Amino acid sequence: MSKFLQFVMAVALILLAASPGRADQNDARLDGLFSQLLAAPGPAEAQTIEAAIWLIWVQSDDGAVQALMRDGVDAMSRRDFGRALGKFEQMVAIAPDFAEGWNKRATVHYLMGNFGESLSDIERTLALEPRHFGALSGRGLCYIELEDEKRALEAFEDALTIHPNLTSAAINAAALRKSLREREI
Repeated sequence: MSKFLQFVMAVALILLAASPGRADQNDARLDGLFSQLLAAPGPAEAQTIEAAIWLIWVQSDDGAVQALMRDGVDAMSRRDFGRALGKFEQMVAIAPDFAEGWNKRATVHYLMGNFGESLSDIERTLALEPRHFGALSGRGLCYIELEDEKRALEAFEDALTIHPNLTSAAINAAALRKSLREREI
């Protein structure tokens, strides 16, 4: 493990331990982290803050939800998308107010090529956590697959207003701007 990744994990663990509270999109620590994310001077600093946000987002005080999250993510990492989808479907059924359950299900739908279903789950994610830069980026990726470059660009730009150092969104937005300009010529 790189020293930087060790540092990111250490900071995230300190943040999680320092302020016990409701761990999900309603966690009180998120407001401060999002302010820091906006002020981060560059991608390296932003990655540390981003990692802390993701660690909070994936946590639930419900043990059953945590087990489903762990099993679903494990299945996704093995590319067992059917199993992952089943775990995340169970999660959203028992915890419909847990934004990351919807986001993970949206991710699996995207990976399975179910872009309409993914967009529906992204909408639910954003209704629960409007600052979810991952869901906004996912929306952009869905729109790329659906060949709707304008909406894809809007989604990536929305993600960048929340997380200005989100490299993948910046790269995608730049490519889309170029493509749209070339089509106008």
